[in-house]
Amino acid sequence: MNANRFKALVLRTGGTNCDLETKVALEELGVKTEIVHMNSVEKKNLLEYHLIVFPGGFSYGDYVRAGAVWGKRVLAKLRTQLEKFIEEGRLILGICNGFQVLAEAGVLPGNGVSETPSIALANNSSAKYECRWVWIRVENNETPFTTAMRKGEVLRIPVGHAEGRFLTGSEEILNELKRNEQILFRYVLPNGDDANGLYPYNPNGSTYDIAGICSKKGNVMGMMPHPERAFFGWQLPEWSGRPPERGDGWKIFKSIVDYLESYR
Repeated sequence: MNANRFKALVLRTGGTNCDLETKVALEELGVKTEIVHMNSVEKKNLLEYHLIVFPGGFSYGDYVRAGAVWGKRVLAKLRTQLEKFIEEGRLILGICNGFQVLAEAGVLPGNGVSETPSIALANNSSAKYECRWVWIRVENNETPFTTAMRKGEVLRIPVGHAEGRFLTGSEEILNELKRNEQILFRYVLPNGDDANGLYPYNPNGSTYDIAGICSKKGNVMGMMPHPERAFFGWQLPEWSGRPPERGDGWKIFKSIVDYLESYR
């Protein structure tokens, strides 16, 4: 594998976190990764990168609503470059707050950028911050983010958010996500059965137990669970003696690298 010929950009701004953990995960797989603040990103040519990551956290204090301020700033500062980036089939990953940003910027669930979001990540049904390990099932393993997994495979990855309840603007939008196989991950019971909204297995009350989706073209993904927090085996919550080598989050980053190796 010669992944070091690929470059990733991890964006950050006031209130983001896990940007360093994401960088470590990508570099562990050989991807050259830069962390760049939004104040400096306009000096960059996004087309020099193969992957852009919007990490988790509480950007701009999540004022108004989670991801709203950063999402609008992305539209104002990066819209033209981002549209070209997406059009060329390069990859974008939004994790937790990053997913919220992609929704607010109208990048998901379509194929470009829209001023009017059609999905939202709303306040958790529990009305509290949820920080726990959850089980998610792979619904589509034919995207750049899921090829290292089996369809139906169950992953264990943590969440940490107060606004993660996936909602669509209409029933038709949900049906379109299903038809286009854009739903990549759903919250499930430990045995892999549907959660059917059951708390705490569906930790936020998301419609159809949705934990992650991709764009119509498949090159943009947003997910609420944090794969970078489940990359190394020692990050897992239960182990004794020698920890396992890897966590399930590794498979998402491995899928990205495998895709880049195959198609670039």
